[in-house]
Amino acid sequence: MHHPITRRQLWSLVALTLMWGVNWPMMKYSLRELSPLYFRALTMTGGAVWLFVYYRARGLRMMPKGNEWRSVVTLGLPNMLGWHTMAILGVKELASGRAAILGFTMPIWTVLLGVLVFGERLTRRVGFAVVAVALAIGLLTFNELTVLTGRPLGIVWMELAAFMWGSGTLMMRRAKLTLPIETLTVWMMILSAACLWVIAWTNEPWPVWQFTGLMWGSLAYGMLMNYGFAQIIWFGLARHLPPATSAMSIMAVPLVGTLSATLIVGEQPSWHDFAAMLCVMGAIAAVLIPPRKRPALDSSSAL
Repeated sequence: MHHPITRRQLWSLVALTLMWGVNWPMMKYSLRELSPLYFRALTMTGGAVWLFVYYRARGLRMMPKGNEWRSVVTLGLPNMLGWHTMAILGVKELASGRAAILGFTMPIWTVLLGVLVFGERLTRRVGFAVVAVALAIGLLTFNELTVLTGRPLGIVWMELAAFMWGSGTLMMRRAKLTLPIETLTVWMMILSAACLWVIAWTNEPWPVWQFTGLMWGSLAYGMLMNYGFAQIIWFGLARHLPPATSAMSIMAVPLVGTLSATLIVGEQPSWHDFAAMLCVMGAIAAVLIPPRKRPALDSSSAL
């Protein structure tokens, strides 16, 4: 059954696209002065703190109870810890726009897991979108393997991240939650940030903490936008839209990320990147543009 997207959901998707798209080159810029795992730990911690304070001031229940902690852990592992850890490792190895395109191949995993695990129907439109996204992966993988400075390891990290996010999206949509989505998001961030501090401490040297002004601005963007407003918008959409729509409808993020990367970090996309983005836009059209309704026959004309 087709569920048309509402105007409010459409504006939310536009805002999410801009915030997350710009965030990819911002992350790449930040890695010039800070190692990836400490970057993730710091920005996620800052985002969790301000969200906790904000929602607590609004009177929202901020402490999970009983079995609600299980939901925090099981949903937080793929959606927060898995996706954000593997994605930042992929950004370190790849151009930020290319990493964004690979990361947002998540719908392949969302749709295939939905079909294989939950018995969801694979429509022709969704099938076309999956093929288009698979072609985008092939274009970028071929380019990475043929250029001298190619980083195929980054492709592996990004596809693992996409798998984690795709499975987490399905779990989020099917979860029967009794705690507010805002509370769930904040605590997933808190527990994931705690894990990241430990992982970073055991794998990376302690940062110097002497950053440029632009670097502090990039960190603030990650805390307030990427781990603030964008997280709430995404999880709200993931629970109320069909999995294919919620997954593929925000795939314009790589387009914004690739174009903004030219200004922020000076990346120059190749024809492979633009071809992959066209595939992505085709996938978006397949999901968002509603099918034409056949006109009903007039009963009088049928006599």
